[in-house]
Amino acid sequence: MTETSLTSASFDPKVKQYWLLLGIFTCVISMVGIPFIPIVALIIWLVAGRILAAMSATLLTRKLVVKRGVFFKEEKSIPLEKITDVALSQGPLMRQFGLYRLSFETAGQSGQGALVSLLGVVDAEKFREAILKQKDEMTQSSSAKAEHQPEDIQLELLRSLTYSVKNIEQMLVTLLDEKR
Repeated sequence: MTETSLTSASFDPKVKQYWLLLGIFTCVISMVGIPFIPIVALIIWLVAGRILAAMSATLLTRKLVVKRGVFFKEEKSIPLEKITDVALSQGPLMRQFGLYRLSFETAGQSGQGALVSLLGVVDAEKFREAILKQKDEMTQSSSAKAEHQPEDIQLELLRSLTYSVKNIEQMLVTLLDEKR
């Protein structure tokens, strides 16, 4: 089933400058890295453009697809119904460049932090709102479908669930009798 692309994120080229300044700052803080600043700056400047070109985020009707990676390609499809939070953050250095970080957390993810994080999305607030709006629309349409099921289908589903619970009960009784 092919899904319709609703919107795509584009990335601000200022991310390259942000990464460059962050790399230089790290070299200066480490003191040992100061002699390597020109090399680090050159590597960051050359690689950052490719990293940015390889990044994409596309909002489809039922999921968000995020692609990135120059050497190791990575693609993540996040179902919208699983998204629990879309955080928008901006540190002091990011504020100087007008950049935001979008972080996506999902239900059932293990560990702390975001499942996916995107730095430098152009008009990040608008992209975030588009995701949340589509998630809400999808949630409302799926709950509306459940409400409009004919009563006989709901009754059959209830009977099926009752039958399953009785079977589980019987299996538990049998297991308890065997242990005694």
